[in-house]
Parts: sequence; C-alpha cells; structure tokens
Amino acid sequence: MIKTINELINDLANPDELIQEETKILIEKKGTEAVDPLIDALLNNRNKDIKISSTKLLGIIGDNKAIDPLIKTLENPNKLVRREASTSLTKIGNDAVKPLIELLENEDWKIRGAASWALGIIGDKRAIEPLKNLLNDESGYVKSGAQRSLSTLENS
Repeated sequence: MIKTINELINDLANPDELIQEETKILIEKKGTEAVDPLIDALLNNRNKDIKISSTKLLGIIGDNKAIDPLIKTLENPNKLVRREASTSLTKIGNDAVKPLIELLENEDWKIRGAASWALGIIGDKRAIEPLKNLLNDESGYVKSGAQRSLSTLENS
C-alpha cells in the first residue's frame, strides 16, 4: 500500500527511529510535491517530532515557498524547533536573507539571535550593516551571534 504524503508526515512521530528515518527519505523523494503538506504540518501539527522533521525536510527540499513559514517558526516556544527552522533557512540561502534581516529588529532576543546566526551561515554581505546594529544589543546571545556572523562575513 502506498501512503499519502500526509500519512507519511504522521509517521514522523512514530517512536521507531528507523521508521522515522525511512519516512524522511520517502518524503524527501517527493520533493516540491511535499512542500505544502510539510508547511501545513509545521504550522498546524502540535507534535514536536513532526514539527522538527517537517522543518528539516523543508530545508532539504529548499523551496522558497517555505521561507515565510520557517520565519514564523522562529517564534515557536520549542528551542529545537526554532533551531531547525534557522538551519533550514540557511539551506534555502540568499532568498531568505531579506526576511532574516528584518528579524534583526524583532523585540524577542531569541528571534534576533537566530536571525543573526543564520545570516552569518548564509554569508550574504547585505547583512553586514544590519548586523553591526546588534553589536550593542542587550542580549549577550544576540551580541555574540552578531559578532561571529560579522567576522565570517567580513573575512570572506
């Protein structure tokens, strides 16, 4: 029996790690066909494992349609979900730079920090000046992320 993408997405919560890994491979092979169901799972499913795996798969597939949902996911209360969203945005790359730069002014230090980290990994020089504005941020996490990213960007 061939499973639908939504059935496969539900399998991402299976307690058997082997089934989870096989499921990720099957979803990844679906490519852009899986993007909308993965976005729906990311935004609407309450299961942490499904959110984390959906986020990771969206980064692997790399469709720009995932940028806005991944940006929104940086607000998720779960640190692992936020971290995976940031990582996935780095995999999408330059098309994620503008929305990430906009997040550098977010009131939440966790979001500013995630954005500064991601911008350093992407390596787009458009981020240099906005990152400089964070060098005096009230959050040590944000400051150190901005410093690290600026060092990477200015030395590349």
